[in-house]
Amino acid sequence: MNSGTRMAWRRARVLPLLGLMLASGVLAESPRDRPIVSRCVLEGIVDAGSGAYLTECVRKAEEAGHAALLVRVDTPGGSLESTRAIVRAFLASRVPVLVWVGPSGARAGSAGVFVTLASHLAAMAPGTNIGAAHPVLGLTGEDPQQAGEAMARKIENDTAAFAESIARQRGRNAEWAATAVRESVSVPADRAVELHVVETVASSEEAFLAWADGRRVETADGPRQLATREAQVVELSPSLSQRLLHGLAEPAIVYMLFLVAALGLMVELTHPGVFAPGLISIVAFVLALLASSALPVRTGAVLLLFLGIGMLIAEIFVTSGLLGAGGALLLILGGVLLVDRFDPEWFVDPSSRASVPLPLVLPTAIVVAGFAVFLAFRSAQTRHLPQLAGDAGLPGERGTTLGPVSSEGGEVFVHGERWRAVSASPIQAGTPVVVRRVEGLTLYVDEVKT
Repeated sequence: MNSGTRMAWRRARVLPLLGLMLASGVLAESPRDRPIVSRCVLEGIVDAGSGAYLTECVRKAEEAGHAALLVRVDTPGGSLESTRAIVRAFLASRVPVLVWVGPSGARAGSAGVFVTLASHLAAMAPGTNIGAAHPVLGLTGEDPQQAGEAMARKIENDTAAFAESIARQRGRNAEWAATAVRESVSVPADRAVELHVVETVASSEEAFLAWADGRRVETADGPRQLATREAQVVELSPSLSQRLLHGLAEPAIVYMLFLVAALGLMVELTHPGVFAPGLISIVAFVLALLASSALPVRTGAVLLLFLGIGMLIAEIFVTSGLLGAGGALLLILGGVLLVDRFDPEWFVDPSSRASVPLPLVLPTAIVVAGFAVFLAFRSAQTRHLPQLAGDAGLPGERGTTLGPVSSEGGEVFVHGERWRAVSASPIQAGTPVVVRRVEGLTLYVDEVKT
């Protein structure tokens, strides 16, 4: 067989193999050639921790030169200050920011509306909703003059203007944005698309990225065409401090930290020198104060908690019963009033549970009060027991002579210690003795008769 024939046979064998490899994806596009999309998650209350995390995600995506930043949103709202920080980062981003409200059952409530509107492209999963961005101060139901009618109107107008400006900059429905603030309306995913609040409904993040591929958006660096189909998604995780601050920014956790601090203090006062309960109390108290800085906590409620804890500690030493009951009542009141949901800087969906749940407040306050009463009862029992420590606890104790003991003196071993001892009658070494009385550092002992 000549060389030409051999080459023809080789081509005939190799070409089908190459076709099979291409069809199976063996020679498909290398992961290095695929576009890279950063991904981060906004879940739970918008606070200082999540605000710092999202702004840092924008910075990291810009520095890495990624094709886009994908943000999954599921929030009832939160701090307006942190929301403004996120919105500023999104509007000034040099990379396209894509917000997906999902999965099904998620929501972009209150402050989450501003975050969604600030994205370049937004999508919602089926079964999600967006809206209810009214400032909570206007939802109190109180008399307008009593709640501060002028202040409420000022906050409402400022927030509505904020939402309108974001919607206009992103080419979305500014009228609906203002309505979401003024009338606290909320709409499902399909209706949000009809109103041009978001661009599309996408069942998954992958479907959203495939839909966004090839579309042009306006970034801080100018027009940008998206390349997101089959993109390699890189997860951007929050730092330890951001994760800790966000995790602590839960009303129930703040309340529990205050109670743990109280329990530790009670144990330390009743068992001085153990150190561990006192250390735990200090750490829990510092964490509670740190978490309080990320939530609209009422100062009066914190004072009620401190007063209740003080009454429970006093109960340990007084044992009246009334102090324990009063302390439990103050702990319950402090827990119920701890979070100020009507703070004008706090934008949370009114249907959310952004407060300490009553089913948690009642049993925990009763348990802490019961623990204080138990310690008080045990302390009262201890005070009625005869003293067993020191010189006063020696009479009646038994020991052994270390040598001969007489009226002239000798030594005995009692309570793990060597003592000087005297006896009215001579006692031999190694004899069991009982202490009758103590004078200074001398024990008066008698032989134990068997």
